Amino acid sequence: MMIGAAPFGVIFGTLVTASPLTLWHGQLMSLAVFAGSAQFIAVGMIAGHASFAVIWATTFVVNLRHVLYSATLASYVAHLPARWRWALAGLLTDEVFAVAYAHYRARAPGETGPHYFLGSGLAMYANWQAWTLIGLFFGAAFPGLKSLGLDFAMVATFIAIIVPQLVALRFVAAALASGVLSFAWQGWPYKLGLLAAVLAGVGVGLLLTLIEPKPRMKDAKERAQ
Repeated sequence: MMIGAAPFGVIFGTLVTASPLTLWHGQLMSLAVFAGSAQFIAVGMIAGHASFAVIWATTFVVNLRHVLYSATLASYVAHLPARWRWALAGLLTDEVFAVAYAHYRARAPGETGPHYFLGSGLAMYANWQAWTLIGLFFGAAFPGLKSLGLDFAMVATFIAIIVPQLVALRFVAAALASGVLSFAWQGWPYKLGLLAAVLAGVGVGLLLTLIEPKPRMKDAKERAQ
């Protein structure tokens, strides 16, 4: 996950050097926002002189997926004090979710502490800051960097996050529905097509969960034996 984020961070730093932002603005964005896709969108919209309200609304929509991440992890961190939950929420990214959830789902809620989650988040946070800094200082020396296709590393990282989750028909159907619709609706303003595709995927998954036949008690006992 950290390797996949590396070229993404370098490209972000390079884009900042070509935008109206100064170098310290770019590093501050990585320190405070810590959300790669939202940062890319924000820099592009700043360069296009979009208003603050439009930038805020668009990045808000893009990052709404974190609501789903946090809902998935909620039962595993619900027993923690508020200060722990706030700290972990600040470090939650796509990659950190994938690593933390893979760790938690093999254990009962409340069985393990927050340190694995915290370590994953801090590692990714430091990784993102380092590669942003490298992009800010050295990205301008390679003007054709983005044309090399290095940004595909983040796509590959998302594939690595999603594929291990596809362990049931409802998960596959939800992923296909949201993927196809997000492509079809990519022209919607303010990334609303992405949000609508996510909601559609969730709806498909819930529908298949509700209509999925429940195992009979006898069959369940036989499997348990």
